[in-house]
Amino acid sequence: MISPKNLKRIGVIGGAIALAALIGHSGGLFNFSRIAPGQEPSPPGEMVRPVRTITAQKTQWPECFEAVGAVRPRTETKVEAQISGKVLKVEARPGAMVQQGQLLVLLDAQQYDARLGQARQDLNAARAAAVLARAEHGRLERLFQRGAAPKRDLDRAVENLARAQAMVQRAEDQVEEARLAQSYASVKAPDTGRITERLIEPGDIALPGRTLFLLETGGAPRLEALVREGLMGRVRLGQELEVVIPALDKAVLGRVEEIVPAVDPRTRTFLVKVVLPPTQGLYSGMFGRLRIPVGQRPVVTVESAAIGRVGQLEMVRVKDGDNWRGVYVTTGRARDGQIEVLSGLAGGETLAVEGDRP
Repeated sequence: MISPKNLKRIGVIGGAIALAALIGHSGGLFNFSRIAPGQEPSPPGEMVRPVRTITAQKTQWPECFEAVGAVRPRTETKVEAQISGKVLKVEARPGAMVQQGQLLVLLDAQQYDARLGQARQDLNAARAAAVLARAEHGRLERLFQRGAAPKRDLDRAVENLARAQAMVQRAEDQVEEARLAQSYASVKAPDTGRITERLIEPGDIALPGRTLFLLETGGAPRLEALVREGLMGRVRLGQELEVVIPALDKAVLGRVEEIVPAVDPRTRTFLVKVVLPPTQGLYSGMFGRLRIPVGQRPVVTVESAAIGRVGQLEMVRVKDGDNWRGVYVTTGRARDGQIEVLSGLAGGETLAVEGDRP
């Protein structure tokens, strides 16, 4: 016979056991089918049917130092104002292609028009004075030949004629100078190229020497990269090096065109200029990396097509007997259709490139 006191104790113990069992089940204590971290095995009896299989390769890849730099035009021209004046009109936008002699900026030329008009009036007056001086010189020369005029009067006439002719020459120069200044009110493209930057707007005041535009003219673009001084012996003129442009998600092969033989004492780097091939979407100022080989290193590689994604994780399907299991991997650089596997594979594994996913 169980006493009420013992019955109550048994009820408490039973409740505690039930609560512990519930907590253990919620935490997966009794779930013997849990998947180990890093693997995702196919359910029993199901197999991936790959269209094609490959083998993870152990190979050697070049070990490279990456020097950072920026894409620059081979030739960049500054379009500057030659005279001061208010900007009336701007005819070019950044990125536009312009032809040599094309109008870019129109300045207010009223003061230069007035100066040209005044110079022309001065020229007319100088020419009239020269006509009178020439006539006076001729008259006195005839009188002197007949003995009717003294020599000093003829000398004075010669001097006046020379002065008048000099005034005409000076007035002509002033007209040409005023005409040239007036022409500077129309700022034109000095060469054919692409506008990379516009530094002026209508209503601004242009001043002599002030840059209005940056014009990229001719030639292939170049990557200008800063390379640490310890690698100076590994870079040579004409050498072909890989250049990575992250914005385009593209790598191209460039040629070393110029090595500046001076090291910056603050950064301990020297400047290397690499000519780039014509590339769609490549613009001046883009960030780039110059890859300089410094040796070889062992890597495990697979075809890029063998890498799948589960959310933000990368995974491959590895043959395990008659089945296939998923293995999470970490990848590195890609090269020629192959991608480096940093972790998850040791090399030699058989992988499914395509197939049914369980």
